[in-house]
Amino acid sequence: MATFNLTPSDSSTFILNGIPGLEAAHIWISIPFSTFYIISLVGNFTVLFVVGKEQTLHKPMFLLLCMLALTDIGLSTCVVPKVLSIFWFGFKGITVDGCLTQMFFLHAVAATQSAILVIMAFDRYVAICDPLRYATILTNARMAKLGLVGLIRAVLLVLPLPLLLWRLPFCANRVILHTYCEHLAVVKIACGDTRINRTYGLVITFVNIGSDLTLIGLSYGLIIRDVLRISSKKSHGKALNTCTAHICVILMSYTPYLFTSLTHRFGQGIAAHVHILLANVHVLVPPMLNPIIYGVKTKELRDKVGKYTCRM
Repeated sequence: MATFNLTPSDSSTFILNGIPGLEAAHIWISIPFSTFYIISLVGNFTVLFVVGKEQTLHKPMFLLLCMLALTDIGLSTCVVPKVLSIFWFGFKGITVDGCLTQMFFLHAVAATQSAILVIMAFDRYVAICDPLRYATILTNARMAKLGLVGLIRAVLLVLPLPLLLWRLPFCANRVILHTYCEHLAVVKIACGDTRINRTYGLVITFVNIGSDLTLIGLSYGLIIRDVLRISSKKSHGKALNTCTAHICVILMSYTPYLFTSLTHRFGQGIAAHVHILLANVHVLVPPMLNPIIYGVKTKELRDKVGKYTCRM
């Protein structure tokens, strides 16, 4: 497929370079990218549709799955359409405003998703450790409020990122060595003093991700403590089995994010194309696999999806 090398020289635009060193393979790389994106959209919209249509699924756990599905759609949609336009047509230009907007929504959605994973860990803790009070502690209204708190926290934490960048002058060479406007990738082409930007970005990583992982770890520590008090090994397995889907989602979401975040700062020896490919894994693979994992592991959801599939 021929590409159109449309890379504007206007000073009000940046150039997204794609994957450095793999420009010749962009067309081939676009095949799994577009496939994963389509599967992600189909899977997550299916979750939203089925939960919305089925009254029996209007429960806190499925409300959380809908929140997760919305963040999955937002995370991939912030990035993939622009990436594919680079790969397919060579549309590498992006306005400064467009770049900072993409950065804000990308990081805000990621921070919101992290908060939702914390709420899901709390949900599993109450379901296993205090099942008799589950329905009174975790109502749909309370889950919605917790989700809103997570969204507000994400916006307040992330909003300074583009605002701090807005005040900086940018160098004549406005080429961003990335497929999307990731915060530190944009900071690297700024010509002013970027110490505040770099410091604040690091603070967000440790405050947001660090606190969320600590809360998730605390929830699972309490779950394991209570499970070990149960004498029946069968009950051990049954209790822990309810957490496997959530644990898989946590590992998929945080591992590539932490790797790319730390690589930007401390991984000078890692090849640029490896780093950027893994950065794209963060916005492609978890959104694709999350609805599949929960669809397989959650019987109620699996049965309802099967019902609608059989009608087609």
